[in-house]
Amino acid sequence: MQTATRLFLAAVLLAATSPAHAQTAPRPSLTGDWNGSLGPIEFTAHLTDPATGPRTATLDIPAQRVQGMALSFTAPADSVYLNLAQPAARFAGRRSADGQQLTGEWQQGLRVFPITFTRAGAAEAAAPRRQTPQPPFPYQSAEVTFRNEKANVTLAATYTVPADMGPFPAVILLTGSGAQDRDETIKGHKPFAVLADYLTRQGIAVLRFDDRGVGQSGGTLAGTTSADYTADAQAALAWLRAQPGIRRNQVGLVGHSQGGTAAIGAAIQAGGPDFLVLLASPALPGDEMLVQQSVAAARLLTMDPAQLSATEKLQRAMTQIIKKTADNAQATAQLLALYNPTGNPQATVQLAPQLASMTAPDYRQILADRPAQTLVKVRCPVLALGGSKDIQVIAKPNLAATTAILKTGGNRDVTVKELPGLNHLFQTATTGGTDEYGTIEETVAPAALQLIGDWITQHTKK
Repeated sequence: MQTATRLFLAAVLLAATSPAHAQTAPRPSLTGDWNGSLGPIEFTAHLTDPATGPRTATLDIPAQRVQGMALSFTAPADSVYLNLAQPAARFAGRRSADGQQLTGEWQQGLRVFPITFTRAGAAEAAAPRRQTPQPPFPYQSAEVTFRNEKANVTLAATYTVPADMGPFPAVILLTGSGAQDRDETIKGHKPFAVLADYLTRQGIAVLRFDDRGVGQSGGTLAGTTSADYTADAQAALAWLRAQPGIRRNQVGLVGHSQGGTAAIGAAIQAGGPDFLVLLASPALPGDEMLVQQSVAAARLLTMDPAQLSATEKLQRAMTQIIKKTADNAQATAQLLALYNPTGNPQATVQLAPQLASMTAPDYRQILADRPAQTLVKVRCPVLALGGSKDIQVIAKPNLAATTAILKTGGNRDVTVKELPGLNHLFQTATTGGTDEYGTIEETVAPAALQLIGDWITQHTKK
């Protein structure tokens, strides 16, 4: 998902990193991937810290489709610094005793923000979250594959089936934007593993699969859009309906965030789902949805009306450039003038990956998405849920749009609910910021699980 004080937030994220140990013995290498967040934005710093030769660092900001942005990286004595030239910003920090965290401060102008980075893999090595399902399971679980023949890709999945005698209703779980595994793993949490376990225990078969190029699935996400994910969802529907013990007229799609966009796309095609569950799914026009997301994200960092207004103005200017300029080279030139008006050469180099991502097919499609043109055609039963603390797909306006669009289309079986206190992952949250995800022990609020399970059960009675 997009955020956007592109000079403020993007910069804030651009100085992400950390430290080395003070020591007389050879210093431990910092080489590796380090994950952190500043306010609502997540990022990964890739550090290369050779025993000899220059240190290098790059930064990824998945929410902004930024990959490989260069940072200067120095590590004198026991400190580590990452510097951004434009806008001028600096990170300084130290490594924890166990070498798994980098704790420090990000400074931009007179403002200072605390930042903690965790070495990639450290969270996964920790004890599982309390809701993460653990064997033995009271149901059957199998590793399977299915084909999207049109795209010539094989997708790997986990298929869970109740132990009772079938036939069973069934659902397919569709993850949100970005590279996601079948469990939608994030910050040590596995939301789709929790949801699949809950639903299967309620007598519902569940298929969940790795995105293209992720985990055991073939293909690549590069260059794909939600239309490609819709095609993968259609292939999953066809595979699931062909399995023994499944009620072929009671197979639904559960889409989270941009997975909801793919689910809606499949629902208006031949052979679509028999029902939809939309979890924090966008219903506003794509460009407006991203503007609201950016302002909500900025609001977690500041309540200054001038800064919030600047955030909104910058986001709207960016979306207009991309929408009105089909030629990527021309759009990139205009975006560069917007974000680097002084023409700083180093900033131009550093901005290049971010600008390229903003003109990529998937980002252009998100901006151009008009759910009013697709949701209105959905005829199957729909459950749409959103969390009141969600800052990525703001619940109130998106749920209101969902209701209005489906009503316009004549769909009479629609349930729409805003769940108080829940964030984008449907955890019980304080601020809703993405930096909270890893600090919350709960993976999915029990009330959300029950609501989803009860609604599906009610709509799949024999």
